[in-house]
Parts: sequence; C-alpha cells; structure tokens
Amino acid sequence: MNNNWTLVTSPGGAKQWEATNANASHPDPFNPHKFHKPTMLTSDLALRYDPIYKNISQTFLHDFDYLTEKFALAWYKLLHRDMGPLARYLGPEVPKKAPLIWQDPLPAPNEHVIDDADVKHLKKQILSASGLNISNLVTTAWGSASTFRISDKRGGANGARIALKPQNNFAVNNPSRLKTVIAALQGVMKEFNSNNKDKQVSLADLIVLGGTAAVEKAATDAGLDITVPFTPGRVDATQDQTDETAFALLEPQADGFRNYGKGTSRSLTEEFLVDKASLLNLSPPELTVLIGGLRALDANFDGSKHGILTDSPGKLTNDFFVHLLDVANVWAPVANSDGELYQSTDIHNGTAKYTATRADLIFGSHPELRAVAEVYASSDAKEKFAKDFIKAWTKVMELDRYDIKGRKQNNAQ
Repeated sequence: MNNNWTLVTSPGGAKQWEATNANASHPDPFNPHKFHKPTMLTSDLALRYDPIYKNISQTFLHDFDYLTEKFALAWYKLLHRDMGPLARYLGPEVPKKAPLIWQDPLPAPNEHVIDDADVKHLKKQILSASGLNISNLVTTAWGSASTFRISDKRGGANGARIALKPQNNFAVNNPSRLKTVIAALQGVMKEFNSNNKDKQVSLADLIVLGGTAAVEKAATDAGLDITVPFTPGRVDATQDQTDETAFALLEPQADGFRNYGKGTSRSLTEEFLVDKASLLNLSPPELTVLIGGLRALDANFDGSKHGILTDSPGKLTNDFFVHLLDVANVWAPVANSDGELYQSTDIHNGTAKYTATRADLIFGSHPELRAVAEVYASSDAKEKFAKDFIKAWTKVMELDRYDIKGRKQNNAQ
C-alpha cells in the first residue's frame, strides 16, 4: 500500500512488479550479502488496485487484530470445509460457538420426536391430503435428500432446505409442483403441531415421510406388503441459516434419476448420472434399482413419460427392466433430439411403444449395469426388486443423518 510499482523482468525472464520508492531490504535467497527491492505479482497488486479488494486490504492494513481474527476464521474454513456440519466434528477442540454459515447450521433438535403411532397417523394424513400423490411425494422427497454430496458432506433432507431459496427455484425441482407439495405438507404439519404441544413434527420429516408413505402405497398397489423404514428427528433450517450462493452450487446440470437435463460436449448424460450416483455414495446395484423404482413411481422431474416403461405407473414393479430388456422392443433415436431421446417400436408390427433417454438406455447397453438390470428383470425378482429399492431409498433419505448413524452401528453390534 505504501509503495509505487513498475513492471520489470525477473532474473528468470518473467514479468513482475517492483517497488520504485522502496529500499533494497529483502534478502537474496542465495547470497546473504545481496538485497532486493520488494516484488509483487499482478495478482498481489490486485488487492491494492481493485476497488473492492482495495477497501478490504485497507481495513486489514490499519487493524491488525481484525486481520488476525479473519485469517483465523478463513484458515479454519479452509481446513474443515469438506468435513460437513459441526455435528461430525470430534474432540475437545470442537468450537463451542454456534456453527458458521458455511457449515450449514441447523436448529437444535426437538427432545420429543414423533413416535410410531404418530408416524402411522401422519402417513394417512399425507396420502389423503389434497394435491398430493405418489409421483409428487416421491419426487419431492428425492429432490430434498439427493442434494447430498459425500465429497464434502453437504446437502441432504435434514433442514428442509428444498423449501427455501435457492433450492425451491431449481428447475430440477419443478418449482410450481414443489410449491403445491410443500404447501400441502405444511398444512399437515400445522394441524398436527397445533394438536400436540409436547412434540412437534418438522417439515423436513414430513417431506421424507411423504416419500416413505408413497413408496409403501406403491408397493401395496403392486401386491406387496412391505414397510419402509423411517427415523424421525429432522429439523427445519431458516433462510438466515442458508447461504444462498453456496447452495446454488448444488443445482445439477443433469440428474438422470429424475430424467432432468442432458449431457454436454464434455460429459454424456449417462456420465452425469454415474457422477451423481457417486456423490450419493451409491453402488452400481443401488444406482440400478433406484432408477428402476423411480421410473415405476413416475418420478420424472417434469411429469414426462420418458423412461416410464410400464402400463401401471405409480406401482412399485420391475416393469422398467422387463420392457427395457425385452428383445421385442427396438430402440432408435428420435429425430432432432441430439441423440438424447429414443423411441421403441415393436419388432413384430412396428408399433411405437415407449420413449426413453440416454440415462434410461445405459442400463441395457453398459455391461455391468445390464448384468444388474437382468437380475431385476427376472420373473421371480419382483419382491427382491422392491426390497432392494426400499433399502437404497432409505439409505439416500438418511445420508445426512449423522445423529443416528452412530446409534444404528451400536445397535447392529
């Protein structure tokens, strides 16, 4: 800040800036008797000449204590950025202060959570609520939970941030439909909480419970008697606890689980799908069974029928795999779809039957994924498919439940 700078050539031939009004006070790294004037890179001088960074730098120049405080916080963030929420930190040096905004803070959980009887009652209330159905309950629960990233432990259903900005405006969440679902679930929440002063249900729990109830009903409609596990205890974040800029980075360019978006010149649609599965910490079988189940449940982001390879959408069947691998179905690209959309025709009479995307057909063309798909397409695999789907579904719904993972491990032991 106290020097003027001129562009010079370094001993190595590169361009750098040298102070014109400073003394040669910086020691040479090799010759203890030789000194140089201060030198800077353009990126260094940007902190002085950029109008925004200049003000910040001036503040640090004149307030060393403030600089020390901010450096400590920035260093703390740098070293802990990929550790997720504060609940994952261990040891006596865990900060006692409230979590910082980049740690995606959440309110303290309610000591008295809903019990099994409440869960059963709320399921009935959700399924009978106006505007709610299997498809939109499943897509909302999936949209809430599938923001999780194993890479930095961010995202997930806890906090119900799908109801807050910016997630409530993500195109993949179909904002108009999401608004309807959230409003209906908030109505159920308000009614329950007004009648139960000693225990309250959160919107975050209801979003997941709505998906749970929808999957159970879909299984029942398919002739299966299966219970989907549900563990309450989620809480609702506020808008003030949500860093909109940081959460905007969780918006996907493509999400094959809901048949949203498409590939680019650098990454194919199916590669985006596999990358998403990796972020959700899913194995190839889990990825495969989830796609089959979500298609059966009619869970495309926009309500389209691409990949809905069944005549009974909304039932938890293995129809997706049966029709995908049926040799009587011949697939060909749809004109003007850039190779993203395909149409199947009956090999016997040429009748058009289904449409599917690259994210669907990869399960018939990729050797490893096809091998898994063939297992679920078997005539005796209907119950196995449903049970495996529910297991994978529950895993995704609980990816960010660090408060219960330790308990479950202890119970298993």
